[in-house]
Amino acid sequence: MKDMTNDMTKTRVLIAEDEPLAAEALAAWVAQMPQLALVATCADGVSALAQIRALRPQLVLMDIHMPGLSGLQVLKALAEDGPRPAVIFTTAYDEHALAAFELHAVDYLLKPFARERLVEAIEHALASGAAQVQEATAEAVIALEQAPTEPLTRVLVRDQGKIFPLHVDHIEYLKSDTKYTALVSRGRSFLVRLPIASFEPRLDPARFLRLHRGCIVNLDFVDAMTPDENSQLVVQMRDGTRITANRDVSRRLREQSL
Repeated sequence: MKDMTNDMTKTRVLIAEDEPLAAEALAAWVAQMPQLALVATCADGVSALAQIRALRPQLVLMDIHMPGLSGLQVLKALAEDGPRPAVIFTTAYDEHALAAFELHAVDYLLKPFARERLVEAIEHALASGAAQVQEATAEAVIALEQAPTEPLTRVLVRDQGKIFPLHVDHIEYLKSDTKYTALVSRGRSFLVRLPIASFEPRLDPARFLRLHRGCIVNLDFVDAMTPDENSQLVVQMRDGTRITANRDVSRRLREQSL
């Protein structure tokens, strides 16, 4: 006979995914994690909403785009019921969606996803606490419904297992490679899984200046700019960091100086 007492100690998981292969992979991986118990798999938003209300899972792996109701519509409907489950979104590439998730510290699985990434996302969701994950998810849903050109005022960042708001005005500079961006503030650096190009259109152009492809600085934290032997401006940040602007930016800055 199945040990129901043991099941009660596990985190109840519901999968809402309309792509059969993706749903099968998620179900198989959930089954391999002893702390989880899969309670249902749904292939459309209407059945997902009904099953979540009936089964009350603690964690939902949900696609944004599903027949019937989208993942966002499901979450909005659940908002009327009280506390919502923690949600990890599954999605194909959508720059606006990824930015909303990343900036609000909500985990997501980008298709095609890997088992290691699923385990990481689930462990983060379980460690963060239900209330914290629900609040972050609610804010991400609001961001998804807004135009992607809405100016940023804060970013939720992760550090040592915690999530906290970082006000955009306190970001001293942003440095990026092709995949990650480091937000530097008060001697600390916070990594997000977004290219720097995702930030630039949503930062105040009167305050933030892109020095080259991989760096944006907050002018409020610039001490001085001095030309080097190639007539390119070297920007001295208050924390001592020196960043060289590219030729075009250096020329424009010299033209704007009084």
